[in-house]
Amino acid sequence: MTGQPAAPGGEVPQDAPRPGAATGRPLLPGQPGRPDVFTFGETMIALRGSGPLKLGGTMNVSIAGAESNVAIGLARLGHHVRWAGAVGEDEAGQLVLRTLRAEGVEISGATTDPGAPTGLLLFEPRLPEVTRVHYYRAGSAGSRLTAEVIQSAFSAAPPRVLHLTGITPSLSPTARSAARCALQLARDHGALVCLDVNFRARLWTAEEAADVLREWIPAVDVLIASDDELPLCLPDGGGRDGSPPPLPPQVVVADDAAATVATQARLLLDLGVGETVVKLGAAGARAFTHSGSLHRPAKPVRAVDAVGAGDAFVAGYLSALLDGEGPAGRLERAVTTGAFAVASPGDWEGAPTRSELGLLGAPPGTVVR
Repeated sequence: MTGQPAAPGGEVPQDAPRPGAATGRPLLPGQPGRPDVFTFGETMIALRGSGPLKLGGTMNVSIAGAESNVAIGLARLGHHVRWAGAVGEDEAGQLVLRTLRAEGVEISGATTDPGAPTGLLLFEPRLPEVTRVHYYRAGSAGSRLTAEVIQSAFSAAPPRVLHLTGITPSLSPTARSAARCALQLARDHGALVCLDVNFRARLWTAEEAADVLREWIPAVDVLIASDDELPLCLPDGGGRDGSPPPLPPQVVVADDAAATVATQARLLLDLGVGETVVKLGAAGARAFTHSGSLHRPAKPVRAVDAVGAGDAFVAGYLSALLDGEGPAGRLERAVTTGAFAVASPGDWEGAPTRSELGLLGAPPGTVVR
């Protein structure tokens, strides 16, 4: 619903943003041939087992990658999205490109690397609510992405929004340089920058992530993170041991998680972020802008697979931003698209089309004819 925003306890916050409040910088108008969103990163072959890998069995073959998940989600909602990345000159790489093309994502900026394979991702369900992920991406084509590739793909048609994640810079020094190049290009061309922190402890340390993310923060218009990822973006060692950074003496934080998150989010706004969106899992999400904050609860659905829910959330948020919605509308669409992902197996397969967004409100047992 998109009515009056409510705080976690049900009260209406006095500092709720105006319905039309937006990011600090204006969103460029759409232009023919100019993508709504440009994103890039590594997309891999994804194999999903039915149980412990050591026992063998059948596996489902698909593709997966945080940035391409967002791209597919946006394309299904009717937006023009360009994805760039590198895949191997192999059958796996052809599956990646074929799938993205079939989903309506523009891939003219993608390249094939004859000297490296397409990465591999294995999903191993171990408990109903626990899935282990195994990466085989060291030395992959995606990890060898270069700034030259990104500059060419971006400059060919500058987007309205650049979407980055904290995964790409963790892959290699060249991928990190590519991300830094994209940030500069976005600044030069006036594109809004959306950053989903997406910290992966198996790819780099919290200290390494914090060093990069703190450098990026002043250039970010929309920061999306889970509550435990916020310290990685804050100065004074906030991401080095997982503890929050020292707070200004005038700030007093109550001993509860919600107050800490609110303080950290507002510190990020002070550092130049246009808006900070905090994903709270089953508790929904909260958006912080310079006008205030508001909360949206998660949509109640039968959980099937939580993998990809964060990417679907981002796709919904950016979709509503591109449509000119205010914070309430952006959060509403984000929790809706996130719920579709949770209710479906796979990273991106359950992403809704625009006409399907209203299906979550249908009563159980509904048959659409």
